[in-house]
Amino acid sequence: MKIVIVTDAWRPQVNGVVRTLTQTTNELTRMGHDVDLLTPLEFRTLPCPTYTEIRLSLLPGSKVNARLEAADADALHIATEGPLGMAARAYALRNKLPFTTAYHTRFPEYVHARTRLPLGLTYRFLRWFHGPSSAVMVPTEVVRRDLLIYGFPDQQVVLWSRGVDLDIFKPGPVLPHQEKPPVFLCVGRVAVEKNIEAFLKLDLPGTKWVAGDGPLLAELKTRYPDVRFTGVMDQKTLASLYNAANVFVFPSRTDTFGLVLLEAMACGCPVAAYPVTGPIDVLGESAAGVMDEDLQSACMRALEIPRELARSHAEKFSWRACTETFLSHLHPIERPARTAGQQAEVKPPFAARG
Repeated sequence: MKIVIVTDAWRPQVNGVVRTLTQTTNELTRMGHDVDLLTPLEFRTLPCPTYTEIRLSLLPGSKVNARLEAADADALHIATEGPLGMAARAYALRNKLPFTTAYHTRFPEYVHARTRLPLGLTYRFLRWFHGPSSAVMVPTEVVRRDLLIYGFPDQQVVLWSRGVDLDIFKPGPVLPHQEKPPVFLCVGRVAVEKNIEAFLKLDLPGTKWVAGDGPLLAELKTRYPDVRFTGVMDQKTLASLYNAANVFVFPSRTDTFGLVLLEAMACGCPVAAYPVTGPIDVLGESAAGVMDEDLQSACMRALEIPRELARSHAEKFSWRACTETFLSHLHPIERPARTAGQQAEVKPPFAARG
């Protein structure tokens, strides 16, 4: 089937949204579907204020219209609420085309953390944006409940979990280092909403590592000279970093899922985190990590978790299963009759055509 995915988040950004869409596209292609990605790479862009690595497409409307018209898709999925998502939404409404959307990140909480804008205002925008969607896909049950609390219809919000590439993220070579053990590792955007400083302030033995880039990187490198900041890494190098670490520390309180949790555990690295959305859904009742409001205590207790236990839990998450769920939520587009007297073509759900 021909599936168009519209996203404002794409390479060279390195984040969970980009990784999710990349893996989903790869799996859909392996399943025999034709995926057409509409991304900022096709448009003139400008940097997002305070997030210069995020590029916002400039006046994309006419080109988005032309691309969607030419695509003649069997299904349309709008992954983000940015300029491209807005333009695709407008096109679909004008042409009475069904579409699905996704809620990848806790956008209102991120905006509030940076601007103090009331959460209610941002959630009002989200209800407007996602309102016409046939299905709003969210990564966890906790996030689903959050949207229901803010007025989203129960039947509209559906679960679409996340996975991990178990062939890349697996026990294996360790990134060479001479730092004092144990090594506590944090991976993610170095930005205020990721709460990385909560990790940096902990009184822990051994060494702290931070992998990632972001607007706070220069400041935190200056304030915490004993911490090793590695910057952004490719997936294979990142896997060797997880393998070298003794505990993966996840200080974020706002992530909807946290793909890095799965990546770390797939490499055998146990997790220490707060008991919040993301860790609650990923770790569940497993013993692959420790969740505690006392993050320092969680870090020390996680040191006792066998690495094989963390790997075993990660093996329960596959991208193929996640992609089959994504496929089942898509809304097929009905094709008008080509000649007089023909009935419109109504296609069965994609899952039935696997």
